[in-house]
Amino acid sequence: MKPEVRLKFLLFIFLITSFTTVKAQIMNAEVSLDEIFEEAESISTLRSVLIQKNDKLLGEDYFRNASADYPYNIKSASKSIISLITGIAVDQGEISLNETLGDYFPEYFQANPNPQKEAITIRQLLSMQAGLETTSFQNYGRWAISDNWAEFQLDQPFEEEPGGKMVYSTGTSHLLSVIITKATGVSTRDFANQHLFDPMNIRIGGWDRDPQGFYMGGNNLAMTPRDLLKIGQMMLNGGTYEGKNIVSEEWVTASFQTYTRSNFNPYDYGYMWWNRPVAGYDIYFAWGFGGQYIFMIPDLNSVVVITSFLNNANQRRTYKEPVFDLLEEQIIPFLEEKNP
Repeated sequence: MKPEVRLKFLLFIFLITSFTTVKAQIMNAEVSLDEIFEEAESISTLRSVLIQKNDKLLGEDYFRNASADYPYNIKSASKSIISLITGIAVDQGEISLNETLGDYFPEYFQANPNPQKEAITIRQLLSMQAGLETTSFQNYGRWAISDNWAEFQLDQPFEEEPGGKMVYSTGTSHLLSVIITKATGVSTRDFANQHLFDPMNIRIGGWDRDPQGFYMGGNNLAMTPRDLLKIGQMMLNGGTYEGKNIVSEEWVTASFQTYTRSNFNPYDYGYMWWNRPVAGYDIYFAWGFGGQYIFMIPDLNSVVVITSFLNNANQRRTYKEPVFDLLEEQIIPFLEEKNP
């Protein structure tokens, strides 16, 4: 090799090596909370970000006049809460997962016999595998203005076989609230206050009710971001909060299993908790329309709460990508750098 060619080759190798080193240093540079919150604020939809590791709050920030103490509508993240309330009722022997719609709506089925619908189990309601046509999306408005939300859902034809593919439906999750009230003899809200909210010092805000007075199962529950953080930490702790057992570890494990998968996004579904990998970690999360999230990252012993404004939210769900980019590119690297 000629000297001048060899010199150019060595220079090329030096530049490549230097670039790789600098790139690695940049990637490994410590991510600060200030940088995370600055990036979060640049996402115009976000209202709050809270980051916790090892049961310790590392930082929180609120944007565009949002308040730490105000209970905001968490939309369909309410489904994860209704699943949790159902789990407490199961632990207490009030409900069995193998009980059916026929057990809880005998008057309806006496007037509208349908053995296949009667055989749908509570387990299938929890995993959105009831198979009945959705009362979310294009049917949500008709369902919400109906005279009887439970019967409207029960009236729906089958879209899938029970136990088969997911049919995501707020009417399906609402049936769980009706069942909780029928099984326990008290309202879903009173049962939840006694066994979930009061023991965790959570004070919820508004919570819609249907025309029969049943609290809405799966939407329009209002909670503060800090209380969402408590829920996430309790689930991460296997059902305990500050030494108090809220729900069994078996229920938490069952809730985080995968029973079906969404047709609309790359997420798997348990008992009304979602999961997907992010940056090499298994992430379990509650998710509400517009960008209401409780993220749990067991391998990092961390909980992240992100909430968003609803003003410009739409069914295109364009808010998702910036949230998951923030989680993957900044929040998870920050958590990785924090010592146990």
